[in-house]
Amino acid sequence: MQFLELKNFLDSKVDQYNRPDFIANDPICIPHQFEKKQDIEISGFFAAVLAWGQRKTIINKCRELLNRMDNAPYDFVLNHSDDDLKKLLNFKHRTFNDTDLLYFISFFKAHYAKCQSLEEAFVPNQTITYPLKVIVPSSKQKIKRLPILEVNIENNFSIEEALNYFRGYFFSLEDFPHRTKKHISSPQQKSTCKRLNMFLRWMVRQDNNGVDFGIWNTLKPSNLICPCDVHVDRVGRLLGLINRKQTDWRTAVELTENLRQFDPADPVKYDFALFGLGIERIM
Repeated sequence: MQFLELKNFLDSKVDQYNRPDFIANDPICIPHQFEKKQDIEISGFFAAVLAWGQRKTIINKCRELLNRMDNAPYDFVLNHSDDDLKKLLNFKHRTFNDTDLLYFISFFKAHYAKCQSLEEAFVPNQTITYPLKVIVPSSKQKIKRLPILEVNIENNFSIEEALNYFRGYFFSLEDFPHRTKKHISSPQQKSTCKRLNMFLRWMVRQDNNGVDFGIWNTLKPSNLICPCDVHVDRVGRLLGLINRKQTDWRTAVELTENLRQFDPADPVKYDFALFGLGIERIM
């Protein structure tokens, strides 16, 4: 296809899939159960991290997890008791298990004890002011520490820097489970960071279609990187938007740079088109 023809085709597919009908059968339906910002962030983060396999299974596992947290993730994170934590034991989805889950809960408790939004965890170049002691749920109930940070909200960093920063920050609690590191990727590992980029799309993109939330303001839609899952990767290659042989971080950047030619302010909206075309096997 020629440039204008391809742009018009993709724009039509964005219009087709970026609508409320898309929500029910996608993991984004999980955070759409909530209205409070922190509930949206926490449930959305879990939905993105667990987005592995068939969408129906992902949604069911996320609902199971939220039920274990009394369908109040923010309140659970801040106010859980030891007995509450027992309800999380034996949770499992693929290779994500209760060891990983308990660490995620400890990170959220530490972070929200000092920050109002999870967005601040993705903002690099922050100044450490003093340490915070946090009890991490575990069988030994060890004491962990996480820095309290003074956030520099100037948006003078790339998404690559944000993702690399987030992974380091996420694992800054003492004695984190080494096995859990495989569940949080970053460009430094040459990963496409599909799950985190999808989560950022949900939180950052702003339009009036009711799918993405657009509740974060420091990160900008123009800077986002397209989530590059198997469907998006396949369709992107068929349309000539990806030429790189392997699929890694540079592939996701290449795809996004090509999509940015169609809409510099919001290139990741085309994730709807590429994913929709792929999931329905139209291409």
